[in-house]
Amino acid sequence: MTLPLSVLDQSPISEGSTVADALRRSIDLARHAEACGYRRYWVAEHHGTAMLAGTTPELLIGQIGAATRTLRVGSGGVMLPHYSPLKVAETFNMLGALFPDRVDLAVGRAAGTDPLTAYALQRDRRGAGPDDFPDQLGELLGYLRDGLPQASRFTRLLRPQPWSPPVWMLGSSPQSAVWAAEQGLPYAFADFINPNGRSAAAHYRQTFTPSRLQPHPHVIVAIWALVAETADEAARLATSAQVAFLQFLGGQPIAIPSVAVAQHLIEHRPETLQVFSQRRRAIIGDPAFVKAGIEDVVAEYGADEAMVVTITYDHDARKRSYELLASAFATS
Repeated sequence: MTLPLSVLDQSPISEGSTVADALRRSIDLARHAEACGYRRYWVAEHHGTAMLAGTTPELLIGQIGAATRTLRVGSGGVMLPHYSPLKVAETFNMLGALFPDRVDLAVGRAAGTDPLTAYALQRDRRGAGPDDFPDQLGELLGYLRDGLPQASRFTRLLRPQPWSPPVWMLGSSPQSAVWAAEQGLPYAFADFINPNGRSAAAHYRQTFTPSRLQPHPHVIVAIWALVAETADEAARLATSAQVAFLQFLGGQPIAIPSVAVAQHLIEHRPETLQVFSQRRRAIIGDPAFVKAGIEDVVAEYGADEAMVVTITYDHDARKRSYELLASAFATS
């Protein structure tokens, strides 16, 4: 069986471009991904950074859903601690009604930003927000999947509907695997954040509790990859994202620089590529090399699907990367 491929789009902002440009490019890339045969197109949530435009995935999902016909569109993900479970459920029920059987709601616990921005997102700023993610998740599942217990004071507010989207658990740590298994949720692990997720995925599969809508465990592994016609060209294109990522880690996020700017910075900081490879797993090369690398990671996780995140300065290069990857898997 051909490995299902999907896209995780962080809506990168290229140097010299605007947020509006980045969002329009996300919609264009989604159309391209649909034409190439990708299964899902998830958009990320990040706040307070000059590098990524996707602050509000639910709005972008609506635009992408309207611009495509068969592609599953979803959040990669909604950072639930910032929000009311009821509001998230209402928003995604509306998206599910507009695009029946095409919407995924993936939720995560991470802030998706720095502590100050996370604090600014709070409605009540009298203190730090409560660490009650399991309760939030249970309430959300009640609205969308299981129904709330009769004893809950929120029982009458919202009940699962035929168009309620499936809920996924996102994660880059062992704890997320525990929650996904306990709640009987499909699970997406961010290998591009933490390349040591094999044990988390194994624990999820071993301890999975079947649920009404998810009788079997299901794993997506999200992988950073970039494809070009040659390995040298792929390595050249990747320098833009590598430099931007290290700036981000250093607390000084920048827009995605051009290859020329990135290579100039690397010439003056030759340790850049080594530091990047130590902090992140990235599969960069020609189509055959990247295909084999993705297959290796999928086997490592025992994953059912691969989701690919690619960042380049040039939008056409990003589209071409996804096109070459899809072709490599289609001809295998």
